[in-house]
Amino acid sequence: MAVKIRLARLGAKKAPFYRIVVMDSKKARNGEYVDLIGTYNPVKEPAEIKIDAEKAKHWISVGAQPTDTVRALLKKNSVIE
Repeated sequence: MAVKIRLARLGAKKAPFYRIVVMDSKKARNGEYVDLIGTYNPVKEPAEIKIDAEKAKHWISVGAQPTDTVRALLKKNSVIE
């Protein structure tokens, strides 16, 4: 099972809100996830990012691959270099 850290979209039309989740790469974007590690709200100014750094580091250490967008969010919050 290939595990990814990626965004799951919530919120209304033209008002996105995202959960940062760990899930199987073959599941649907908003499908069942293994673990919820944070949230991202790009609508607020400045964008609101909440990430559980311990969970994120744990999942990366066991082989979960973050997507490009999530990798940028993790770098912005100094979770990874």
